Amino acid sequence: MASKPPAGDPVQDAPQVEAPKHAAAGLPAIGHTLLMAQQQMGLRRTAQTLLKVNQKDGFDCPGCAWPEGDKRHTAEFCENGAKAVAEEATLRRVTPDFFAAHPVADLAARSGYWLGQQGRITQPMYLPEGAERYEAVTWERAFGIIAEELTALDSPDEALFYTSGRTSNEAAFLLQLFAREFGTNNLPDCSNMCHESSGSALTETIGVGKGSVSLEDLHQADLIVVAGQNPGTNHPRMLSALEKAKSAGAKIISVNPLPEAGLEKFKNPQTPQGMIKGAALTDLFLQIRIGGDQALFRLLNKLIVETEGAVDELFVREHTHGYEEFKAAAQEADWDRTLAATGLTRAEIEQALSMVLASRRTIVCWAMGLTQHKHAVPTIREVVNFLLLRGNIGRPGAGVCPVRGHSNVQGDRTMGIFERPAPAFLDALEKEFGFAPPRHHGYDVVRSIEALRDGRAKVFFAMGGNFVGATPDTEVTEAAMRRAALTVHVSTKLNRSHAVTGRRALILPTLGRTDKDVQKSGRQFVTVEDSMGMVHASRGNLTPASPHLLSEPAIVVRMAQATLGATSSINWTEFEKDYATVRDRIARVVPGFEDFNAKVAHPGGFQLAHAPRDERRFPTATGKANFTAAPVEAPELPEGRLLLQTLRSHDQYNTTIYGLDDRYRGIKGGRRVVLVNPEDARELGLADGAYTDLVSEWKDGVERRAPGFRVVHYPTARGCAAAYYPETNVLVPLGATADVSNTPASKSVVVRFESAGRESGERE
Repeated sequence: MASKPPAGDPVQDAPQVEAPKHAAAGLPAIGHTLLMAQQQMGLRRTAQTLLKVNQKDGFDCPGCAWPEGDKRHTAEFCENGAKAVAEEATLRRVTPDFFAAHPVADLAARSGYWLGQQGRITQPMYLPEGAERYEAVTWERAFGIIAEELTALDSPDEALFYTSGRTSNEAAFLLQLFAREFGTNNLPDCSNMCHESSGSALTETIGVGKGSVSLEDLHQADLIVVAGQNPGTNHPRMLSALEKAKSAGAKIISVNPLPEAGLEKFKNPQTPQGMIKGAALTDLFLQIRIGGDQALFRLLNKLIVETEGAVDELFVREHTHGYEEFKAAAQEADWDRTLAATGLTRAEIEQALSMVLASRRTIVCWAMGLTQHKHAVPTIREVVNFLLLRGNIGRPGAGVCPVRGHSNVQGDRTMGIFERPAPAFLDALEKEFGFAPPRHHGYDVVRSIEALRDGRAKVFFAMGGNFVGATPDTEVTEAAMRRAALTVHVSTKLNRSHAVTGRRALILPTLGRTDKDVQKSGRQFVTVEDSMGMVHASRGNLTPASPHLLSEPAIVVRMAQATLGATSSINWTEFEKDYATVRDRIARVVPGFEDFNAKVAHPGGFQLAHAPRDERRFPTATGKANFTAAPVEAPELPEGRLLLQTLRSHDQYNTTIYGLDDRYRGIKGGRRVVLVNPEDARELGLADGAYTDLVSEWKDGVERRAPGFRVVHYPTARGCAAAYYPETNVLVPLGATADVSNTPASKSVVVRFESAGRESGERE
């Protein structure tokens, strides 16, 4: 039987700490999975859902975007995927009575964990101007309110349409279609906060802003470099792919400021041998200082260039551009500066070089540890340089592998969720639908917050996600949201964003991935695109949490009808009735989706074309893969300060908090902890167990403070610290972003430590 949600917020001010673990998964993962599933769903529903996760006739996990192979396990999910499913398929319900009992001020005082534990929202809810509580509202009235506010704007560009990575291809295509017929390209999305740096770098260098490898490539690689990524928590099924690669002889280099259990040893719960013994994964751990990755890859590139016979000269000559300029820049790389920037030893870098030179087929995987820095884009360009030098793009077992964090974040971008759309996409949209879409660029996430702050945007609509919890500079962001005339959130469950509202606010409850979707033409399915460009169907199998829910496509359709009315040139009604009609239109607009309905009918779906991978053809401005030669950067750290990276706990997915533990890092019962190297802690006078305020420093001179963090002595890289988000988002300045991509620089925040006025272990 499922358990009831917590009545009050658990006390989190005295977390327990033990030594970090050195292996991931195994029996503890199975036990934790079953416990959380039983608490949310009960035994019968647990079996009903988990056996359908990531199956060809089932639903796509609402967690990460890691792909599935053609052959599926009966249990084709990881611990954190099971948590995501359990939270969505929960038997707990948030009814109008809940909102009557909890005014918005009360919701705003609750933790994200408590809000998420309350369950599925069952009816549309409306917060009138000046009201203290949300109240139930009909769907017709809800869409009328949206239409009132949108049509009253002085310009369509005063509206913002945000998309979370959980949104299906069909819903994303419809949302961008509505926004552009309404007249704006203000389509910020969660990519702006994560892999925008990857897309920017890859589009410039290889012509396609996506990864170039498949699961089979990982299995065939000689060397896999995992940089700035913690797959054991963020993409646990990736560990199976690494284990298979290792069994075939691959070597693995891990590059990260923290040791992570999942990259040390993987105890595969799918096999008895894996459960008992486990597989060691990392052959060489490079414990790099935060932000030192560009310097590391630049020096490796210099050493490759200087090694006779190491450069694939035929590939470089036939398929690349800019080699000589890059070579000249690489030769300027300096050992002393690199060692200072990276914190590594000469012996470690030389060992890495020997592994690189011994590899015929090399893949580099990365995530937020590379993408969320001021110099993130040149860092990823340097990774591309590294692969181009030895011809490691466009052949089996080699390539770029940016590991996406949310299940359809890549698909949403493919469907046109982008504030800077390509002219060719807009041309195709105009030809298919008969209206002229706007051509000027819209706002990304950071610029959307600035527009709300400055009064240039007045209506905020979010298709999923927790915008307030995910974005930087919490106080600035929340003040900006409260300036809006209307905030609208399409959601399955409560989160912080529902408590930080404009003058009026709506919560529109929607179907989840696990829910059956039945429309007038019959049962529907939606599609998603995984991190490696596979597009496949997703079919929920549960009775919806409430008869009052609408699907995401239906919500967009009805919003469009209410707002555009007779002025629209589009027959919106057909899209809600039958999602196949949406896919027919996608097929005529989006390259690679020709015969979409026929292709996706194939079990397992289909793979999108990727010119660099498939043909060694690079659709860049030069017609070739581009070497680049940016100056090497690394964060500067004033004396007495540390460089903080924000990260997830193991009981967390993005901003969704499943529990208050971080099992692999030895943290239990609380999230306000800061991990500090013991040597740094001693120099700064930070005792293990002491409490401190974190205060960030940036060029604007504004004090940003996160109070009351327990110091944990932890084996981080020297000069570096780590703490969980969203609690530390308050420390990240809105203007501190990556060059080119404008992604918040959440992985390199200069902080000082000030006494919190508490003794070790003392409860407030």
